[in-house]
Amino acid sequence: MHYERFVALGDSCTEGLHDLYPGGKQYRGWADLSAATLAAAGPQFRYANLGVRGRRLDQIIVEQIPTALDLRPDLVALFGGANDVMTRHFRPEVVAKRVAAAVRILTGAVPTVAVFTLPDVSSRMPGVLRVRGRIDALNEAIRESADRYGALLVDLSDEDVHDLRYFGPDRLHLSEPGHRRLAARLLTNLDVPCDPAWLAPLPGEPLQPGLRAHAQWLWREVLPVAVSRTRNWVVGRSPGDGFTPKRPELLPVLAEELNPWTALPGGA
Repeated sequence: MHYERFVALGDSCTEGLHDLYPGGKQYRGWADLSAATLAAAGPQFRYANLGVRGRRLDQIIVEQIPTALDLRPDLVALFGGANDVMTRHFRPEVVAKRVAAAVRILTGAVPTVAVFTLPDVSSRMPGVLRVRGRIDALNEAIRESADRYGALLVDLSDEDVHDLRYFGPDRLHLSEPGHRRLAARLLTNLDVPCDPAWLAPLPGEPLQPGLRAHAQWLWREVLPVAVSRTRNWVVGRSPGDGFTPKRPELLPVLAEELNPWTALPGGA
């Protein structure tokens, strides 16, 4: 199917954290990579990215979905739920209702809607965020809603979560290879050809740090985030307050954003 109006919704993963464009001035990420591939099909293609870091599903429903529907897309991809999982008072029935509402609204207005399950984070984040049960509950809600309302399911629950090369320094957000792989999973589910190298295993042995590296990660990455989240919770702030979407309008993909197959290591 040929797509002409693509809108990406979600949180920091949709925004593209830890995958910078060459020059390091803006985040790229799976949505930009997918858009660059989709744009090759025709000059009429337009792309918007409404993702904002820290957003929960209830915020995405209120802030992003109405804007997306105003843009009249023929393709929407929603990657969200991770921030719901990490809230202090997680309730699976509440999150399931949010997932169902988001998918129902989108599929009622957009011809093709793609949603994503999440891989488990606990195995690569020892002693922190033991949230496997929460992620399982979220993923089950996403699967049920995709089946009920006819959304395209990109199931990432079987992804290899042990090789840290797919993740940034915080081990939570994706790295460049991780975003490249996620873009390939989306495009493959859309029956759109993409560079097979994006899905190929990374060369060499998986990165599996020892105790010293775990301790450094806890000190440099986890502790500052925990302090910041606690401070935000006390004053009633959300992690993404003050941030706005990087691409709020449907725009053509620029020349420097095209040809992602050759712009990344391992491209054809």
